Amino acid sequence: MERAQSVPLEVEVMVVGAGPAGLSMALELGLHGRRCLVIEGQARTGLAPRAKTTNVRTRELMRRWGMADRLAQLAPFGVDYPSDVVFASSMVGPELARFHNAMYCSPRRDDRFSEHAQWIPQYKVEQALRERALAFPGVSLSEPTRLVSFSQDGEGVLAQLQDGEGGRSWQVRARYLVGADGARSTVRELLGIRMDGTSPLGQHRNYIFHAPGLAGRTPLGPGVMYWLVNDRFPAVVAPLDAGDLWTFGCPRGAVSGDPADMIRSAMGLDIELEILTEDDWTAHELIARQYRQGRVFLVGDACHLHPPFGGHGMNMGIGDSVDLGWKLHATLAGWGGPRLLDSYEIERRQVHRRVVDESVSNHRHLSSSFYAPGLAAPGPQGDALRASTRERILASKRPEFDSLGIVIGYHYERSPVLLREVADEPERQPAAPYQPSARPGCRSPHAWLSAGRGEGASLFDHYDPSGMTLLATGARVTDEMRRLAADAAAAGIPLRCIAPEAAGLAELFGADYALIRPDHHVAWRGDDLDRAALALRVACGQAVQSPQSATQPA
Repeated sequence: MERAQSVPLEVEVMVVGAGPAGLSMALELGLHGRRCLVIEGQARTGLAPRAKTTNVRTRELMRRWGMADRLAQLAPFGVDYPSDVVFASSMVGPELARFHNAMYCSPRRDDRFSEHAQWIPQYKVEQALRERALAFPGVSLSEPTRLVSFSQDGEGVLAQLQDGEGGRSWQVRARYLVGADGARSTVRELLGIRMDGTSPLGQHRNYIFHAPGLAGRTPLGPGVMYWLVNDRFPAVVAPLDAGDLWTFGCPRGAVSGDPADMIRSAMGLDIELEILTEDDWTAHELIARQYRQGRVFLVGDACHLHPPFGGHGMNMGIGDSVDLGWKLHATLAGWGGPRLLDSYEIERRQVHRRVVDESVSNHRHLSSSFYAPGLAAPGPQGDALRASTRERILASKRPEFDSLGIVIGYHYERSPVLLREVADEPERQPAAPYQPSARPGCRSPHAWLSAGRGEGASLFDHYDPSGMTLLATGARVTDEMRRLAADAAAAGIPLRCIAPEAAGLAELFGADYALIRPDHHVAWRGDDLDRAALALRVACGQAVQSPQSATQPA
């Protein structure tokens, strides 16, 4: 714990909340050399898994931060552990349906992304994020420290803090303040920002339990989730480590009698087990009316809440912090114009809306929704019922476990910091299958440049994480590109020019050139470098794309 007297009294950014979104914000700012203070009101310890999937996009961002390998070291399962999601009447069967390589956790190299997803409890993710963030000299952490109040003016934010419960009070001055303090956000409350939507959507309960030998007792084989479809205790059971630690989640209304007996009954196994923790949680469909007031911003659960089905929650919060983080850095460094910070809410809100809608749809298809009398019965009638149930499960749950079109196929529309041409009208991607696109606002298409998966093998490894990148798909950096980079440097804008030797880049990007932001998103693509100069200023928030300067409004 860092005591109040060692905490800086003036920083560039203060972050409230040391969960995944807050730590990611600190890490992103630390990566760019910014001075940042993170405060957390309570110790974040315990076994509660919260999120359990670090998706493909988050793992790509962790590779960008230089910590993907560290996360792999902390993962409770080996890379060869099957990432299957199994639907069955109980842990002893009969099996109803199976999704292989759910969430794309397979370590097999894939042309579409640089890092596979990983099944890992949130507390392990937080451990890795904290280690990496605090390795940067500009990042400080104070806990337990709570935000009491704040005021802001045209130059910054003055925050009143308190050490522990009723301890010493002091003030910290910051240029900007970020609320990453979760569903019950103090920052959001102090701003008076309301959330719109539906709450509650459902009430649920999670148990963490220790069950020696459980993995060896199920004929269903290893998997990352087991959805139990029965009439008494429909539930989801999942291993938390390679040993004997498991989680059991069910609707709160299904809870009955002794928890250990209930879990045994649901699993169909008379097995020794010990309940370690239990906690209730509520599913919401809520989005904040604003993500920003002046110099104060909201990220993560502080501005959007949705059911966890699909594994988007923690990952979306990390994505928020990267989007806002690089824009805060650019603004503090002087090359981010007035429209850049405005683009944060415009870009992220549309992604949140889609993810909330998808998560709510997933929430409608819980284990109980697939049950029918006779589902576990032997014989032809049972076989026929299981076959029809399998088709229902595969159709209803595929968007949850095969959602690459959402995870990396999302795009930013109506953003003021994109320059689009006529051919760049955005198209909404389905959850699956994912189609790579270099339209402005999309995450850049991925390509491997060499064998293996090490540093430098991915195209993304060559993008500038702290500035803009001008990509030439023709494998040659031209004198015109160098002049553009020199002009950008004279204007204080970092611009890296690259021309990787990789076949098919021109076809993949659909243009001779592409301007890539620090977050891997395409800001512009085209064949005319004269347009690139304007695109650079637009992407930095320094210029407006007008009908006179563009053929297609951004």
